Amino acid sequence: MQKNILKSGIELSELGLGCMSLGTDRHKATEIVETALESGITYFDTADIYDNGENEKIVGQILSKYQQRDDIVIGTKVGNQLQPNGDMVWNPSKKHIKEGIKQSLQRLGLEHLDLYMLHGGTIDDPLDETISAFEELKQEGLVKAYGLSSIRPNVIRYYLAHSHIEVLMSQFNLIDNRPEMLMDEVHEHGVKLLARGPVFKGLLTQNYKNALANKFKDGIFDYDAATLEETVNALHELEPELTALSFNYLKSFDALGSIIVGASSPQQLRENVAQYNQSIDPAIVEKARALVKDLNYTQHLK
Repeated sequence: MQKNILKSGIELSELGLGCMSLGTDRHKATEIVETALESGITYFDTADIYDNGENEKIVGQILSKYQQRDDIVIGTKVGNQLQPNGDMVWNPSKKHIKEGIKQSLQRLGLEHLDLYMLHGGTIDDPLDETISAFEELKQEGLVKAYGLSSIRPNVIRYYLAHSHIEVLMSQFNLIDNRPEMLMDEVHEHGVKLLARGPVFKGLLTQNYKNALANKFKDGIFDYDAATLEETVNALHELEPELTALSFNYLKSFDALGSIIVGASSPQQLRENVAQYNQSIDPAIVEKARALVKDLNYTQHLK
């Protein structure tokens, strides 16, 4: 599988496993992770809040038996803090980030982390304090690289200009193509994109009609329901393998680091891998892009 290299030298498999959907059944989760490894996937994406930390424990335990391999990369995220009453609050403080890494490392069973990301962020955060926390973690050898998970252009641009982030995670697919407006800037800074939501809740899969009926009945973004259905039908007529089409669209960007896919079963993951491996004529991808609307972020611009 294609590997994309970060500024720090970390190599990400171009298809990564989003571990949030693994669940808490360890046997089932093990089957999915081992299927990922067998398929050439070596990047595993989790977060401290997934299943209240249980996801990190499961991922760490499953991957612990592969410690002799030097190609496995684990990324996790910080910033959301669970309160004793069960509420979740946003906390991008240096104190929370530096406490969070200790807890994540303990759950993952690691001494240091490959990739640590801020799990959100607003322009009203103590931005320089947050950045300094990640910089200090690098200097201390606790993380190799850090990044940002965000869809807010003003936050993304601040981090591009004032930090050493190596990855940006954003929802990105043929329909939600808003990140296109930032791709030149991201690439110029040598940052790699982690594209989450590549099949957009099933809209860009063979089950798109079910997704239209159950998840997009009111449309989305600049699409009303009828226009969205018409657009996805047109994409399907152009290329029936919608998932492969979306993957090939994402692979056309030089800034791509990894396409993050979730899987609730080994079979679903194998299907995603097969779609990733399917090459589609770039001319078809261009035609597909011309069929969808040009979307731009309209909030959090300043």
